[in-house]
Amino acid sequence: QAQLVESGGGLVQPGGSLRLSCAASGSIFGIYAMAWYRQAPGKQRELVATITREYSTNYADSVKDRFTISRDNTKNTVYLQMNNLKPEDTAVYYCNADLRTVSGERMGSWGQGTQVTVSS
Repeated sequence: QAQLVESGGGLVQPGGSLRLSCAASGSIFGIYAMAWYRQAPGKQRELVATITREYSTNYADSVKDRFTISRDNTKNTVYLQMNNLKPEDTAVYYCNADLRTVSGERMGSWGQGTQVTVSS
C-alpha cells in the first residue's frame, strides 16, 4: 500500500554536507509524521529527527545544530540536510512515516535505507 524510497547518501569528507530525500508513494490518505533514523554497524538504531504534518520538528542533541529536517506535503517527501558532517555520523539512514492508507490502515512504513559514510 505504501512505499518509502530514500536517496542522497554517499561518501563525504568530515565537514562536508549531504542532503537526503525520502519519497512516499502508494495509496496514502495522509502522513501524520515523518522521521529519520540511523544505524551504525554494531549499534542500535537511533532517532535523528522528526517532523509532524504541522511542520513541528525535533532533533537528537547530537545533530540539532547541524541537521535540518523538512517536508514537502505536495510530494509526500521528507528531506534531511546534513551539514558539518562528522565520522560519527556514518550510518545507514532510514526514513519512517506514520501514515494512513486510503484503505484505512494505520501503519508505520520504513524505507530501505541509504548509506552515509563520513571519512577522510
